Amino acid sequence: MSDTRTDPGNRTLDVLGTAEKWHREGRDLAIATVVQTWGSAPRPVGSHLVIDAEGNFEGSVSGGCVEGAVVGEALDVIESGEARMLEFGVADETAWRVGLSCGGKIRVYVEKLDS
Repeated sequence: MSDTRTDPGNRTLDVLGTAEKWHREGRDLAIATVVQTWGSAPRPVGSHLVIDAEGNFEGSVSGGCVEGAVVGEALDVIESGEARMLEFGVADETAWRVGLSCGGKIRVYVEKLDS
């Protein structure tokens, strides 16, 4: 099943289709997936962000600075091959830094897509 979303410019994004295409092109990739939310969260469980080793990405797991933090972590995951569980929330000091001040929390799993 494909994760198809609409971006702010009203383009339809097929995030998993993009991941498949980039994988066929030989790019090293990570997939970030929202696995849990609490309270107010901008993206639902199951939302995806695909990131390549050059820092290119498509999709969304939250918006704002959270995306930048997830991309940075994904680059480390691509390099190390070790998956990570990330958590962002208002109770966490990092919440304000990454722009999740809406009172919600999200948990995002980031894993490398094997070649």
